[in-house]
Amino acid sequence: MRAPLALIASVFFGVAALAQPAVVASLESRFKENRGPWEAMLGQGEASAVRKAAEGLLAREGQAVNPSNYNDMHALVALRGLAAKACVGEGAWEDALDHLDKAKATATENLTAAQATFDRLRGDHQARIKASQEAVSRQEPRSKELEEAPGLTAEQIRLRQQLRTFMEEHRAAIKHSEESLKAMDGILELLKQDQAACAKSVEDWQAFLAKEKAETAEAGGTAAYVVAKVEQVKADDTRPRLERLSYARRLQRLDAGNKDLQRLVNALMGRDEEPEKPKPSKKKARKA
Repeated sequence: MRAPLALIASVFFGVAALAQPAVVASLESRFKENRGPWEAMLGQGEASAVRKAAEGLLAREGQAVNPSNYNDMHALVALRGLAAKACVGEGAWEDALDHLDKAKATATENLTAAQATFDRLRGDHQARIKASQEAVSRQEPRSKELEEAPGLTAEQIRLRQQLRTFMEEHRAAIKHSEESLKAMDGILELLKQDQAACAKSVEDWQAFLAKEKAETAEAGGTAAYVVAKVEQVKADDTRPRLERLSYARRLQRLDAGNKDLQRLVNALMGRDEEPEKPKPSKKKARKA
């Protein structure tokens, strides 16, 4: 069995700590509330329940995300990644690829919009830094002279304090703008990582599904492919349980009539097999 453990792991993109806007975005807040419980459910193999919940949140609030809010867009990428991970755990790998495609498009849009916004802000901050540096430079000689001069008059003392305040304010403005530029660079780097991770996952899953299709044809059809693979899943007990479960559910999707797969899924979920229900007895018609 060559279950895509690395691919499964690469599906989900966690929400990194971005600079917070004045008002916490609705989708970002809701996703943070649910992320922990959903990840715990995925760890228990409850992929279908997580997929339903994640796709429900996408349907309710995903369409209303403001493209100019990079935090909400960042959360939307992560939410689609989690929905894709749930689809993988459910065996619905084509649906996972669809979520990843949409996550990639969202990440690309977010990066493009943030770059445009930050380019404008960057220009503003650089202009402020230059203006403040020039103002400080002009007043520095006079300020230094007053700081070093002995026996200042009351007027000179007042002027010295004014210059101190002036210099402190401009130096604080320079520091603020420099920190803002650094923060923007950090945010853009995270958004670039989002976009790159999405693009890589889409590429990997396209290749994996193409390989599955080729192997199915080589095996002589879906049924034969599934029979061979289910034996590998049963035998390869060194693999993590969730990976084997995901692969078994994938095989179920390909051949729903394979009863051996349901027994394997039940075993991997730690469920006892349900006994066969007794067939209803046919009552003999009473003689009149």
